[in-house]
Amino acid sequence: MSTPTPNHSSAQKTKTPPRRRMMGRGHGMAGGPVEKPRDFKGTLRKLVTYLNPFKVTIIIVFVLAIGSTVFSIVGPKILGNATTELFNGILAKLAGTGDVPFDTIARILLTALGLYAFSAALSYLQGWLMTDVAMQVTYQLRKDVMEKINRMPFRYFDGTSHGEVLSLLTNDVDTVSQTLNQSLTQMLTSLVTVLGVLVMMLTISWQMTIVALLIVPVSLLVVMMIIKQSQKFFSQQQDYLGHVNGHVEEAFGGHVIVKAFNGEDKSIAQFETYNNTLYGAAWKAQFFSSIMMPTMRLIGNLGYVAVVVLGGWLAIRDMITVGDIQAFIQYVRSFTQPITQLANISNVLQGTVAAAERVFVFLESEEEPPETEHPLQLESITGHVEFRDVHFGYLPDKPVIRGFSAEVAPGQKVAIVGPTGAGKTTMVKLLMRFYDVDEGAILIDGHDLREFSRADLRKLFGMVLQDTWLFNGTVLENIRYGRPEASEEEVIAAAETAHADHFIRTLPGGYHFVLNEEVTNISQGQKQLLTIARAILADPPMLILDEATSSVDTHTEILIQEAMDRLMAGRTSFIIAHRLSTIQNADLILVMREGNIVEQGTHAELLASGGFYAELYNSQFEVVEAELV
Repeated sequence: MSTPTPNHSSAQKTKTPPRRRMMGRGHGMAGGPVEKPRDFKGTLRKLVTYLNPFKVTIIIVFVLAIGSTVFSIVGPKILGNATTELFNGILAKLAGTGDVPFDTIARILLTALGLYAFSAALSYLQGWLMTDVAMQVTYQLRKDVMEKINRMPFRYFDGTSHGEVLSLLTNDVDTVSQTLNQSLTQMLTSLVTVLGVLVMMLTISWQMTIVALLIVPVSLLVVMMIIKQSQKFFSQQQDYLGHVNGHVEEAFGGHVIVKAFNGEDKSIAQFETYNNTLYGAAWKAQFFSSIMMPTMRLIGNLGYVAVVVLGGWLAIRDMITVGDIQAFIQYVRSFTQPITQLANISNVLQGTVAAAERVFVFLESEEEPPETEHPLQLESITGHVEFRDVHFGYLPDKPVIRGFSAEVAPGQKVAIVGPTGAGKTTMVKLLMRFYDVDEGAILIDGHDLREFSRADLRKLFGMVLQDTWLFNGTVLENIRYGRPEASEEEVIAAAETAHADHFIRTLPGGYHFVLNEEVTNISQGQKQLLTIARAILADPPMLILDEATSSVDTHTEILIQEAMDRLMAGRTSFIIAHRLSTIQNADLILVMREGNIVEQGTHAELLASGGFYAELYNSQFEVVEAELV
């Protein structure tokens, strides 16, 4: 099997993604969302398809939520009866015509307590069920996004930062999860509360209900005004939060370079600029959010005053009881709160659907060209490779490879050389089918690459790249990555061949030494040795080497070169060479310039021809001589 170390994986370990981030997106705090979806209904329909498997559970959740809300709504009315009984009993005792009916009051209070307890139990049960639904939908979304990432063409990642893709798995999916878990049932209970409380208020007094309803348009007007003011500041806050996060990531990701070029002051100044803008926007956004509830309470208190005055007047005229006034005041409080919640939830829902829309846009993005229906299965591969008039460009109007043609015999060691940007690495990407050719074909043993499945094709190659890629795990696991079924003895044998066994045994724990997340607890040269051991263990029929010995000392380079020569014996090998002195014994040297093969032959033949290769070789030789002098 090959070493599955694609180029973009290496890039993730060694390069900092662009500053543009999608961190902090979604809905803001009480101030509203930072963005709205382009297709609200369409995205909602797609989200519903993820909920379809749980529709029975969701119906049960809704029934439980309605039941819980109804029982809690009835409570104030029953407590009002207790207040009436107590008030009438006290009046009767003062008048000498009766006594306080404590038994009746106790029964009423126990009934209310039972209703509230039952309401709480239903609320707990619906919360437990909805959390399970939300977590399962979140799990499926993350699973789909992760699987989609592995099906996306490399071309997609050329124009998309790693931060954006990461944000789909974190911010966007989490936003959807939180809304499903909290806001969905809260929206239902708020709506049921508003309607139920309105009915209960009408049963008590239609006059007081009209007064209470006058609060609603005033409250909504205030909410809209605050949201209108705060939204622009929340948008600015989220925008500069992304700038701050991006700058910090870049500064710490490249902190060695920052310190080496004395860029600390410049970095801090840039951070201060972003942070000051973020501070101003966040302060205003949070201020407007913080005044919403006090303002709503003020309006509500004014409503209470009006209700109490009217209720007292009606009580004096024996049109209402004292207990009903108390119950009505509780209902007024319960009436205004869910209205505010509904206004907030509507904004949360906008942000949630916008987050879901980004996830679905990604899931519906164009994938790699589909695999052939009947992939080719060959018992053995000789390693005969032919590039037949290959044309390719990362962008349609900017070709990188123009009419590349070459034939490689089985077991040949082929070096690909040329200046930066000549297309050397691109040829390797095409060979591994990270990209498909625009025109022409690449054939292995006479079969077009596209006749193989991608997995089977990549098993044919072992890769050792200049940019090493190792993961957080033991040394043993990293070497075994390309061949998981290999025994520990086989891993050790591969490490010995790569001359890595000695340094591995000096590590605490030896082969069970754990590499940290950034793989900073071993040297660059040691990392390179491990990747070479990984390729040796995979034992593929063909090899791709990208200046695999560039990060080791001269002595180790000689040892590795000997090991690689033994590894390449009998295998077709492609070597991307930057130092021409390392490929003098290659069977074939392909000299590339601006996407074309301008020369090909052995080292001696190319030097004798006095062409572009000789010019490159002599220029490097002159540099080495100058350094020695």
